Amino acid sequence: MGKRIDNMKKDLDMNKSYSLEEAVELVKKNATAKFDETVEVHVKLGIDPKHSEQQVRNIVSLPHGTGKTKKVAVVAKGEKAKEAQDAGADLCGGSDLIDEIAKGNMNFDVLVVTPDLMKDVAKLGKMLGPCGLMPNPKSGTVTFDVTTAVKELKAGRIEFKSDVHGIVHAPIGKASFPNKNIVENLKAIMDAIVRHKPSASKGIYLQSIFITSTMGPSISIDNNIKF
Repeated sequence: MGKRIDNMKKDLDMNKSYSLEEAVELVKKNATAKFDETVEVHVKLGIDPKHSEQQVRNIVSLPHGTGKTKKVAVVAKGEKAKEAQDAGADLCGGSDLIDEIAKGNMNFDVLVVTPDLMKDVAKLGKMLGPCGLMPNPKSGTVTFDVTTAVKELKAGRIEFKSDVHGIVHAPIGKASFPNKNIVENLKAIMDAIVRHKPSASKGIYLQSIFITSTMGPSISIDNNIKF
């Protein structure tokens, strides 16, 4: 992989920042693996991640999805359980599903729970938390509107949040997507990141923006672009 990436970089100006369209074109050109590589964006923000009020976290619906269908599980009961099933939830249940999760059966990508059952799911925090599966109101996964949650998650809604270094990492599609679709997904998440700039953030907010594919080199995007 080292020689492969080095050869790709020979045809790139690593000191140049590109437009969205140019960057996407280069990423797709260099996505030469034998599988459909995921295209990701990595944004370094001008925040102090040590302060909770400066952390950036929210959800966004990508107009063209991520290229991966999420397996959604819903913990609900009664009418809400039926709504979740009708909306297309892959797994649905109340105490029975909670018991299965407690046994270590977590065959899903995202877990949605209604607020009335959150106290029971919270007991599974030590299992769900390390896997990134713990429901959270900020990510829209603790809600009575299970129909909207399931449909949006299936359609391509993702959660983004800054890490301990103040960087947001997020998928924006597959290398097989048309250029236009990746660009529109990228614009959607960048718009959301800009709109959720913490009021305590000072100086340059978008410090650097890179996009890359799973096995390809990173391409720098001009961070002066208006989103």
